Amino acid sequence: MTHLTARIYHPKFACLALTGLVSAMLVLTPVAAKALDLDSYLDTIRQDNGLPALAAAVIKDGEIVAAAAVGTRVLGKDFPVTIDDRFHIGSNTKSMTATLAGMMVEEGKLRWDSHIGEVLGDDVKGMSASLANATLEQLLSHSSGIPTDDEEMIDLYFNTDAFQYNLTDLRLHLLDQWKQNEITVPDGSPFQYSNLGYIIAGMMIEKVTGTPWEQLMRERIFTPLEMRTAGFGAQATYGLLDAPVGHRIEPDGSATPMLWGPAADMPPVLAPAGNVHMSIIDCAKWAGWNAGKGARGPALVSAETLHHIQSVKVQTPVRKNPPPGTPSTGGYGLGWGFVTFDWADGPLMTHNGSNSMNLAKIAIDPEHDLAIVVTTNFAGHKADMAAGDVMQHLYETYIK
Repeated sequence: MTHLTARIYHPKFACLALTGLVSAMLVLTPVAAKALDLDSYLDTIRQDNGLPALAAAVIKDGEIVAAAAVGTRVLGKDFPVTIDDRFHIGSNTKSMTATLAGMMVEEGKLRWDSHIGEVLGDDVKGMSASLANATLEQLLSHSSGIPTDDEEMIDLYFNTDAFQYNLTDLRLHLLDQWKQNEITVPDGSPFQYSNLGYIIAGMMIEKVTGTPWEQLMRERIFTPLEMRTAGFGAQATYGLLDAPVGHRIEPDGSATPMLWGPAADMPPVLAPAGNVHMSIIDCAKWAGWNAGKGARGPALVSAETLHHIQSVKVQTPVRKNPPPGTPSTGGYGLGWGFVTFDWADGPLMTHNGSNSMNLAKIAIDPEHDLAIVVTTNFAGHKADMAAGDVMQHLYETYIK
């Protein structure tokens, strides 16, 4: 099976799997009366793979036809999840950043071929020529020449400057520290999965609007789609166990629940690349809106702009053992991958997201107006395979 993996990684975080309990299910339309007990099915998969919690939803023709959340918020503890619990969606945030960019293009504030230097040059002086010449569309399609996260970038993400700046200024400061790097598009495929590229795209959006990316996300995406549980950073409210918390896998294979605070998610400077959380229902709203090709409200962007976002821009290189954050094969648009699975009718629009403590998958078949979302508060190979099996099973069940 081919997987598109898009994850933010850091050496201090690792991935694997363990145990869990309890469940909550919601069937939203009569279509869900198909011969599938989603609640029981998910709990079997969860237990077989040692996951604390597992949630999934199916969206057909704009309706959530089935959704369930099973398990516990904290591994080994009796904190049952509910259907409204927030899960971390990681790099699935990227398609939202791309949609915000589409709004700015439609409003004439940006162009798809706007250059970094053109937009940010006055704030970040002395950028290398190659970096300054990279375009918004290249950033969003991972084809700008900015490489995948390396040690230099990771050190910048995790540095102590976060205590000195608001996030908008912190992102500018990050770019200022990296600005002299020359970037090169590799031979063959130009694709290099780049979280830094998405941070810079978010900065370009902030610059032309004068508004923080986080505020724009709430005003322009969460609120119109009525995604009331959507937010940023670690899922649980500080001091409460009111959501499934992520789990860090230790070198000995044990799992540590990461409740709150800086260690419970990646640094906020990375937000445009992937630090959103939301319930499985709200995740389904996002997936279903995208499955509708812009034909259903709210009109976040025009159908033409959404088609541009959802069209392949680059082919990804074929790799036998892709590193974290890199698809094994397929195409990539703007925040969306396009992968052919042997169990699907054709290429699906898809993405994974993980901060190495949580995992989320979205798969969309726009031709059949069908979308599947799967989330868990665990990560690693077993979580990835389990979520992939759920995605396949639900697709095969509801495509009929």
